[in-house]
Amino acid sequence: MGKVRIGLVKRTARKLVEMYPDIFTEDFEHNKRIVSQLIETPSKKLRNQIAGYVTRLIRLYKRTGELQYLIEQQHAEEFRAALFQQQQEQPSGQAEQQSQQTQ
Repeated sequence: MGKVRIGLVKRTARKLVEMYPDIFTEDFEHNKRIVSQLIETPSKKLRNQIAGYVTRLIRLYKRTGELQYLIEQQHAEEFRAALFQQQQEQPSGQAEQQSQQTQ
């Protein structure tokens, strides 16, 4: 029988991998430093448990191909956000040009 992880560790690790899939690796030490930078944990034990589960998820996602899907999904969301921001800025610029043309 293996060890049982608490729900907080699993939820947090899944959320971190979903939000930042391209910065985590299969190296526990690297993931431990990244987790400590991204979130503030009350103890080292909890941080290590989260980093360990992140490492396990990354290995699993790489094996199943889901990691590539998460990375592509994140890049698509960033692209859509940039496009949306550009569209928000563009109408105000067009409105100024139209007001100058009417004067």
